[in-house]
Amino acid sequence: MARSVNKVILIGHAARAPEVRFMPSGVAVANVQLATTETWTDRQTGDKRERTEWHRLVFMDRGNYHLGQIAGDYIKTGSKIFIEGSLRTREWVKDGIKRNTTEIVVDELLMMDSRQENQQEQNAPAQEPQPDKNAPTGGWGQQPNAYEQAHG
Repeated sequence: MARSVNKVILIGHAARAPEVRFMPSGVAVANVQLATTETWTDRQTGDKRERTEWHRLVFMDRGNYHLGQIAGDYIKTGSKIFIEGSLRTREWVKDGIKRNTTEIVVDELLMMDSRQENQQEQNAPAQEPQPDKNAPTGGWGQQPNAYEQAHG
């Protein structure tokens, strides 16, 4: 029996196209912000409520599995994706201050948009999501939902 499990499974939308960089060894690393949105109806008011969580994803080439390059080539702003991976925490020092971040290192990727949706998006003019001027800024849970802004 396993002593512990570190597994993450998510379905969500990419906030923007991946940032891809190449290591000196030639390995591609793609970083993506993924939004997962939970909706419910408030029992007291009947109002529809929504909460968006933001996840940092890291896709890396490993051996003959070029997941970093694949993510960079196929994930676009708003792409609906399924991922499986594991949590990793990185630490570093910047300006004398110790910092850390927790990311999901992705092992499996499934594009969930239909081919027709992908073709329509490729033919449409590219638009970056614009921040909502009325949205709160800063702080935990205060990031605007970039996918909803882009797709109304």
